Amino acid sequence: MKIRSIGIDLGKTTFHLVALGERGKTVIKKKLSRKQLLSFTANLQPSLVGLEACSGSHFLGRALCPSRATTCA
Repeated sequence: MKIRSIGIDLGKTTFHLVALGERGKTVIKKKLSRKQLLSFTANLQPSLVGLEACSGSHFLGRALCPSRATTCA
């Protein structure tokens, strides 16, 4: 299962993650806490990550992107 892009809907305590495969089909759909999200994404291969524009996205972008070869949009 190769993930091409990941979309994350930010919430106060929970985050909804949707990952799309090479053909644009949904391969993963999960509802995670902040801690679960960071540990889950740490084990994924580098891919494009889309976040909504809000104050919480700055923290998450810094947490996801610098440590891996991941592109945040």
